[in-house]
Amino acid sequence: MAEPGNKALPRIILGIDPGTMATGWGVVQVIGNALRHMGHGTINSSSAEPQAHRLRRIYTELAKVVREFRPDGVSLEKVFFALNVQSALKLGQARGIALLAAAEQDVEVHEYSAVEIKSAVVGYGHATKQQVQVMIGAILKVSGPVPADAADALAAAICHLNRQAFASRVAEALPKSPTQLRPRTTRGR
Repeated sequence: MAEPGNKALPRIILGIDPGTMATGWGVVQVIGNALRHMGHGTINSSSAEPQAHRLRRIYTELAKVVREFRPDGVSLEKVFFALNVQSALKLGQARGIALLAAAEQDVEVHEYSAVEIKSAVVGYGHATKQQVQVMIGAILKVSGPVPADAADALAAAICHLNRQAFASRVAEALPKSPTQLRPRTTRGR
């Protein structure tokens, strides 16, 4: 695993956009300041298929992706509140499967809000799926269209890499030794 702040070592992040009908995944590698697209895909299921079978398919495919790309981390969207309880429950199950696939390989998980993820690639937290797709293609120089769910997953990976790079720059800017804080004096008392 790459050391934080060490720009010479590559870092690979798997982004996941969980869903029971379509789960998107995308792998991005950072080397120095350059982002490299390593792969993406969508795990599709049929509504005629029992929920347990859909979840098994998602787990099996994500576990393969984790084993193949050996990411240093997984990034996905935080839980949000939905108006439809059944949809929220099914999404939560798909998220749980994604978390399990990462945990079984001891891969750390990072979660970001949809607004943070969209802001990281489009610069606007309420961007449309199409805007995310276009920017993912441009940022990662992907030839051909990227399916919406895979684009969202790649955006989640980029969001984490951007956050990690920012945190590293802040850490480098901080003083190396603790500074003495002086008590605030009040004048005129």
